[in-house]
Amino acid sequence: MTATAARAYRPALRPGVLLSPPLLRGPRTVHLVRHPVTGDAFEVGVKEHFLMARLDGTRTLDELAPAYAQEFGRRLGEGHWNRLLGLLGTRGLLVGAPDPAPRPVAPARPNSLWRGTRPMVADADATTARLHRLLRPLLHPAVQLPLLAAVLLFLGGLAWQSGTLLDGTAELVRQPIALTGVALFLWAAITLHELAHGVAAQHYGGHVTEIGLRWRLPTALLYCTVDNYLFLPSRRAKLVIAGAGAYLNMLLLLPFGVWWWLLPADAPERSPLAGLLVLGTIQALSNLVPLPPLDGYRMLGHALGADHLAPETRAYLSLRRHGDEAAEALAGYSARARRIYTAYALGSTLVVLVAAAATIALVLHLLG
Repeated sequence: MTATAARAYRPALRPGVLLSPPLLRGPRTVHLVRHPVTGDAFEVGVKEHFLMARLDGTRTLDELAPAYAQEFGRRLGEGHWNRLLGLLGTRGLLVGAPDPAPRPVAPARPNSLWRGTRPMVADADATTARLHRLLRPLLHPAVQLPLLAAVLLFLGGLAWQSGTLLDGTAELVRQPIALTGVALFLWAAITLHELAHGVAAQHYGGHVTEIGLRWRLPTALLYCTVDNYLFLPSRRAKLVIAGAGAYLNMLLLLPFGVWWWLLPADAPERSPLAGLLVLGTIQALSNLVPLPPLDGYRMLGHALGADHLAPETRAYLSLRRHGDEAAEALAGYSARARRIYTAYALGSTLVVLVAAAATIALVLHLLG
């Protein structure tokens, strides 16, 4: 393409190309770009995203250059323009460009007794879409706001009656049959927890690719994968999707809380119900702890607009330990990035210590 033709060219992104909001990754702020056919994703910088978001087939280089200069304080050069078009064309992201050759798929790691992944729903997207159609009237704010208020009041009531509830939980530990029933309920709640993520994703335009079980003994966790999660434009939508599981778990406990509250003090059902309320609340709220791979970790990342928060924090702290040797690399971190990674390092350490102390205190109380 000649220089004249390049300046007159009005490129357009092909329909379906996804551009993410800005994400902090280490020292850089990036945007993710996803191909609508192959699903391949890669990251671009803020300047490239600024131009790509305006490639609608109506603008030339000369028409984009003034807006670029106003935003970044320098004029868009032909070299930068041609490199961007070459990159987008090679990746098949422009109208008329051929799709790139599919990448070879790495063989899946075989499952073993100790480690593996197994899908539990044949078509996760279709399943969650059907559930969303069924439950959509209940997702209206007129329904959800009173329910959210009820959950907050319920948590306050649990804190108020914490001593009585913990005593009942200690009694539940000595009732194997009732304890088994509570355990089965909590396991079912985990399954509904993942379905809640999927339904919330459907509500905000997400695409659910898989719901399954991932284990690395001695731990096993259910998971829900939304493949266009990071491309949703609304930060609120991401927060709701990530928190939907814990919220549903608390909703499931509400009728049991009312039942426990209405029973007489000497009713035999109070101990199993108390244990269910305490263990169910721990199950729900522990998912909101901002440590990977929990939902609270994802929520914190969405709230901050930061991706890979834990590994990027480790990388930043590693550079800090090297001192003068890493001065040049550290200089690339903005003041905001430094604050976020330092605060997350201190905060996550405090969370681990508090969680360990709370666990020890709970175990000692139950054993006592």
